Amino acid sequence: MKNEDFTTSFVTTAAPLQVFSAINDVRGWWSENIEGRTDLPGSRFIYRDKYLTAEMYIAKLNPQRIVWEVADSYNTFFDHRTEWNGTRIIFEIAVQEGHTLVTFTHVGLIPQFECFNVCSNSWEFFITGSLKLLVSGKNSCFVFDAGQS
Repeated sequence: MKNEDFTTSFVTTAAPLQVFSAINDVRGWWSENIEGRTDLPGSRFIYRDKYLTAEMYIAKLNPQRIVWEVADSYNTFFDHRTEWNGTRIIFEIAVQEGHTLVTFTHVGLIPQFECFNVCSNSWEFFITGSLKLLVSGKNSCFVFDAGQS
């Protein structure tokens, strides 16, 4: 059976704990438009921009695996506004041949979703661009407009 969930990854020379810390600094790589704690298991945070509001529940938080469950979402850019509801966002951090491998999967974000192309392009930008820059110690919080991709 083919796995259709959106997945992307990158390799870095940064230590796994440095990567873990950067992922939890959600305001540093995704958006400053975050309300709530992003670094505490069991907490909730809300992401807002002009198209998407998403409430995340931090289901798992350890140096090898971070899991956010999308408790509620509303995307005004598409007709199917709540497609993210019930999906999970997973970050896996592993050491591979002396480097740190970061694998991001949005479980449930599949090609059949109306938002798949825009959402997967946005995640690619944030994970392999913005987050990777933050991990490397560079300023990385960009303004990204999904309507322009």
